[in-house]
This record gives sequence, C-alpha cells and structure tokens, in this order.
Amino acid sequence: MNTHSNELSHQPESQYQWTEGFKKSLPVAMGYLPAGIAFGVLAQVAGIPIWATIMLSIILYAGAAQYACLPMLSAGLPIGNIATNIAAINLRHVFYGMPLLQYLPKNKLTKTYCLFALTDETFSIMTSLPNESRRALILPISLFNQSWWVLASTVGVMIGSTLSDLVPNLDFALVCLFAILAYEQFQSIKRYFPIGIAVLGLIIASLFTSDWLLLVAITICMFMILVRGFWIERQKTGDSYDQ
Repeated sequence: MNTHSNELSHQPESQYQWTEGFKKSLPVAMGYLPAGIAFGVLAQVAGIPIWATIMLSIILYAGAAQYACLPMLSAGLPIGNIATNIAAINLRHVFYGMPLLQYLPKNKLTKTYCLFALTDETFSIMTSLPNESRRALILPISLFNQSWWVLASTVGVMIGSTLSDLVPNLDFALVCLFAILAYEQFQSIKRYFPIGIAVLGLIIASLFTSDWLLLVAITICMFMILVRGFWIERQKTGDSYDQ
C-alpha cells in the first residue's frame, strides 16, 4: 500500500518537473529557433549534408562552435585543427559546471548529459532558479533546450538558402537571447561584482589579443574571482581571530 501511494505521489511531482522545465525553456526557444534555423541555412549553403548538420546539433550542441565549424568544414581542415578551435571556443563551459555540481542528478548517465548540455542559456536559467528547484529541473530544462536547437537546425537545413536572402543576420538572435537572460539573472541575484570583473577582464584582454579574446578574458576573470575569494576568506579569518 505504501509503495503504491509513493508511486502515485511521485508521478505528479515528475509531471510538474517536466511541465515546469518546458515553461522555463520557452524563452530559450525564442532565441534558439531563429538562431538554429540560421545555422541550418548556413550549413546548407556551405554544402554540409543534412545528416551531418543534424548530428552537429545533437553531438556538438554549441551555437558559437557550430557556426565556427562551417567554414572550417567547407575548407576541408584536418579534424585536429577543428577540434582545437572548438575546444578553445567551448572552454568557458568548464567553468559553468562548477557552481552547479551539487545540483546535478545522482544518476551517472543523467549527470553526464546535463554537463554536456550546459550551454550559456541553460546555465543562465539554472543560476536564476531557487536552489531547491535546480536538481529537479536541470534535466528537463537541458533536454528541452537542446530539442529546440535540434528542431530549429533541422528546419533551417530543410528550408535552404532562401531564408538567408529574405531575413539576414538571423544568427544575431542568439546574442540577443543571452543578453536578455543575463539581465534577468542580474534582476534575480542583484550582484554587481560579476558584471564588474567581466567588463574589466574584457578591457584588459583586448589590450593584449584579439584572436584569443574570449579565452584570455575568461582566464583574467577566473583569476580575479580567486583573488576575491582568498581576500574574503582572509577577512573572515582575521575577524575570527579578533573575536
């Protein structure tokens, strides 16, 4: 009797998680659909086969890296060169997982997928959620977000180059989406320090490089975060000694 009642109570909870995950993914869909369609169109123009375009959205699933892949694939660059460039572009995703490690699912396969699907937009949504909701919603949100991207890229490659002539610069929708999500995240957290180090890191990095701007800026930001963390910890230690 208890087992049956537990199963009944678990079903509405699971249904709520997937329903809520779908709702949370809708703002991402508004950006992923035009940006994914644009990727599919550009892939078709570049001569990438339909199956390869869809597989890129399933296996690679990284908007900026997928766009960067197209000219490299068209030029016939070696796989090693392509992989190195993609790794540099996606290096920032390594840092995304750190704040969410404690909220990842316990199942190893599910945990691996959630880490793989942790894009800029998914990270932004997850970090704006209450802590108690993160573990329950990370899988539905991740899965729905990727589904929107795969669907959009499939539609884009089917449409072909016609759309790119009618609506130019579709890929800019992804940038707009991330800016909106970043603003919403700031509204919920109200912390100025991340914005300050991001701006400062970008300014410093731009003084030294343009080819590796993102990588250098992220490295500078991580260094400043570590310095701030050590400084706060030292302040707490000093206060405890004083008491």
